Amino acid sequence: MHFLPITLDEVKRLGWDYVDIVMVSGDAYIDHPSFGTAVIGRSLEAAGYRVAIIPQPNWRDDLRDFRKFGAPRLFFGVTSGCMDSMVNHYTAAKRLRHDDAYTPGGQAGFRPDRAAYVYTRILKDIYPDVPVIVGGIEASMRRLAHYDYWDDVLKPSFLMDSPADLLIYGMGEKLMVQMADCLAGGGRVEDLYALPQVAYRAKTIDHLKNVEDLKMLHSFKECQQSKRCEAENYHIIEAESNRIEAATLVQQHGDTYIVVNPPDMPFTEAEMDATFELPYLRQPHPKYKKRGAIPAFEMIRNSVNTHRGCFGGCAFCTISAHQGKQIASRSEESILKEARWIAQQPDFHGVISDVGGPSANMWRMRGKNQDLCRKCVRYSCIQPNMCKNLQSDHQHIISLYRKVSQIPGIKHVYIGSGIRCDLFTEQNHGWDYFREVVVNHVSGRLKVAPEHTSEHVLKVMRKPKYELFQEVKRRFDGICRENGLRYQLIPYFISSHPGCRLEDMADLAVKMKKMGYRLEQIQDFTPTPMTLATEAYYTGINPETMEPIFVARNPRDKQDQRNMFFFYKPELRNEIRQALQRNHLGAYAKQLGL
Repeated sequence: MHFLPITLDEVKRLGWDYVDIVMVSGDAYIDHPSFGTAVIGRSLEAAGYRVAIIPQPNWRDDLRDFRKFGAPRLFFGVTSGCMDSMVNHYTAAKRLRHDDAYTPGGQAGFRPDRAAYVYTRILKDIYPDVPVIVGGIEASMRRLAHYDYWDDVLKPSFLMDSPADLLIYGMGEKLMVQMADCLAGGGRVEDLYALPQVAYRAKTIDHLKNVEDLKMLHSFKECQQSKRCEAENYHIIEAESNRIEAATLVQQHGDTYIVVNPPDMPFTEAEMDATFELPYLRQPHPKYKKRGAIPAFEMIRNSVNTHRGCFGGCAFCTISAHQGKQIASRSEESILKEARWIAQQPDFHGVISDVGGPSANMWRMRGKNQDLCRKCVRYSCIQPNMCKNLQSDHQHIISLYRKVSQIPGIKHVYIGSGIRCDLFTEQNHGWDYFREVVVNHVSGRLKVAPEHTSEHVLKVMRKPKYELFQEVKRRFDGICRENGLRYQLIPYFISSHPGCRLEDMADLAVKMKKMGYRLEQIQDFTPTPMTLATEAYYTGINPETMEPIFVARNPRDKQDQRNMFFFYKPELRNEIRQALQRNHLGAYAKQLGL
């Protein structure tokens, strides 16, 4: 077994005189199934292709990194990495971050802003005749016109600014193999336009005249001129991204059309198992040893991913738009096999840090009648109420945790992924699952995400009512008392979300004070492409209702909202009191003891 080569010497040692595909990534190369470049590289390798990787190339020198393997026989694959490069680089206040979890030593500065754009431009300048296929979260979420928070402007599709030949959105390992097969068989880039889950440029849409389900979006120009048009577009885009059998979307940009094909079918259990059981070495490339540990790897090295996708539908989240609303689960045996492997490693100290996914307790959950799911346009299976077609029983997840815990060498199994408490009912054993997690799978602190306390803000967020968090806290405290546990329940909250005013944050602060909380896990809302909340932030319209919505856009207003989290800090007392008085909310100052 070997790492996929990242140097020319490694290519030569493998005896290769050419490379089929070169992957370019904004992340360091970690050969592990939690990192997209490794997944796609190993998938292509398993299909018989020679794959090399250029991780974190230097884009500021003579560009030698981009030239080191020469022109690949088939194509370049480009990704900014596991994170959007702008989110990676900047805080919600647009301040530069000084670390990067996907770089050795956590060092910042090893990828450019808008990395996927930069890499594709450089490659097309050097190798104009070699196809460049772009994917990953950064390109995926920009496949159509979108609001850019960092430039505060509506931008066109990624494909209008980038010379990439094709864009893959979502999880692309299966499609990348199909593309390689097509091009290796003598096909042209244009032949790839027939594949699902791709976006491409077209000068005409005559070739789509026989497509039965096709939806024309408002043009980019119309969206520039009318924020209502942009909001209407998003309403359609979200619905189609959540459908199993979706429409082809078309958006005109000047004299060019951007065509987005429907998504591919969700992965089967066998396909998920095959992806996770490729011959990963499950380590960062040895080239990085002298540069320090890679924080993102250290966080997941002893964790096990059980599934992809999320049907929660939160307004501020991109998971369903990227990984899909349908849950693609691994088999129990595949999960246990990985856990056994981890337990046998010489540096393993007995602790599995997580067994989960985007939401830990969605493993194996799906519609009972898949025919109904294929026609469904709901953004969520659990909000504003739980779908009657959802199979949400938690007994199989409880059983899985217990089986992992019984593997020799494993002392503790913790659940680090987020838990969807709005899935809990007595009938589906959700509260039994909660007890199992609290008693056996918490290391001292359990994190949950109520996100807010205000009913109308939570409605915009597509989150359950605050009373659910109160019930979760009540049950958590009761379980801890019964079992002699001194654990903490840590809530996550968001400020400045569309719909949220200073009054709502003041109410949140009062409620947290009454519960005895000094909040730690908080964030200011950051608009990122292709979420309902971002569209609301930009347009001032809730795309779900098409009604006007309040948005805190002024930096002082946003800071005032954020400060409410820290009502207990003496150094902020005057600033918080003054903000409340300016907004005629002095009563809250009294309740907070200010």
